[in-house]
Amino acid sequence: MHNEVWNSCLKVIKDNVPSISFRTWFEPIVPMKVEDSILTIQVPSPFFYEYLEEQYIDILRKVLRKELGNDAKLEYSVVMQNNSFTNNKPYTVKFPARNSKELKNKPVILPIDPDEVGIKNPFVIPGIKKLNIDPRLNPTYSFNNFIEGECNRLARSASYAVSNNPGGTAFNPLLIYGDSGLGKTHLAQAIGIEVKEKFPEKTVLYVNANKFQTQFVDSIRNNNKNDFLHFYQMIDILIIDDVHEFAGKEKTQDTFFHIFNHLHQAGKQLILTSDKPPVELVGMEQRLLSRFKWGLSADLQSPDYETRVAILKKKIYNDGIDIPDEVVEYISTHITENIRELEGALISLLAQSTLNKKEITLDLTREMIDKLIKNTKREISIDYIQKVVCSYFNIGVENLQSKTRKREIVQARQVAMYFSKSLTKSSLATIGTQIGGKDHATVLHACKTVNNLIDTDKRFRLQVDEIEKKLKI
Repeated sequence: MHNEVWNSCLKVIKDNVPSISFRTWFEPIVPMKVEDSILTIQVPSPFFYEYLEEQYIDILRKVLRKELGNDAKLEYSVVMQNNSFTNNKPYTVKFPARNSKELKNKPVILPIDPDEVGIKNPFVIPGIKKLNIDPRLNPTYSFNNFIEGECNRLARSASYAVSNNPGGTAFNPLLIYGDSGLGKTHLAQAIGIEVKEKFPEKTVLYVNANKFQTQFVDSIRNNNKNDFLHFYQMIDILIIDDVHEFAGKEKTQDTFFHIFNHLHQAGKQLILTSDKPPVELVGMEQRLLSRFKWGLSADLQSPDYETRVAILKKKIYNDGIDIPDEVVEYISTHITENIRELEGALISLLAQSTLNKKEITLDLTREMIDKLIKNTKREISIDYIQKVVCSYFNIGVENLQSKTRKREIVQARQVAMYFSKSLTKSSLATIGTQIGGKDHATVLHACKTVNNLIDTDKRFRLQVDEIEKKLKI
């Protein structure tokens, strides 16, 4: 009976949620039993249970009442993991839905037959069937919610191409790099979401490098390293976020090297994100770095003004709120380097307006942004460095951006590159792109030249010291 009840519920749910959400959050659910108008369903993880409760409890309540009457209740059988090192076996914990009157009941532990589990899954999902693997994707990180601009066009185009033909393009691996808050995770997960939509039979998995490292250590401690390897080698599209965190961890790198080779040779797709391009990653094995260069490395840069405005307007539209254009333009003008900070400023403004019951005006925005900038340590931008350097040498920024080889312009350009490397978190490639459209080798040469002049030319050293003081005012 429980199968019939759940199948009837699914028919209604399928018509009321996006197809990708249905496949991600409802297809993996297994109905267990119906007893006294209580339907018990098994879900793959505590995160899965939490997400259903936060996002879909209303529709679940409606369909259950339709099938089982007004007294219908829902309970979850959530697959957990025993933390004991000596008895490391899966089990489930039974939770009533939060809106159920039975919430006061203590969880009931229901053991699972270990023989049914098969190869150990580091994400604590029972069985090794591909359909049981939660891709661990955030549905909001879709291509539809990613605003394209000059700052990210290459990375976005390559990502979309990969999502249409995973493992079948020259972009394998696809490495997306850039500073924090520019959308690396969003873009990487958007590929996974699109693949699950177009190729539901493929197994997609997103995992942060730190989580991968923790799982690897656990697999050694629990003597199941082979299971760990086998699990990752069966993934069709593997997304590793913040791969630079592997730096200095030789055994983890060695294991990932073997996983990388297996997947690449099998025509599977690898997507990596990093804060730097492969050429600047320190503490990584050379054989791994060479493989990172097999495909495409695409960078994300700080968004330009038009892109910042478009990002804010998209978020405002999605949230269904009304904000004057002058407010959007003010935020976009004053928060320039980081998309996360840009959206955070909008959220802070909404909170100020709601809590203080004030209308969102330009004056309120100006007051909030001024406090935000004052309380946040100002990060020196490449644009700001160019302006200060050009002002000091009394030349125009357009001259710095030009291809002229005049000695005074070249030296000013090198100084700007030197300070951009030492005072910002930007990669050499990003610095070169923003200062005259140069490559990373030119930036590296500029930094060496400035350092040599500082050591050998007293007058030049004084000039650099004066510029540094102006930059840090």
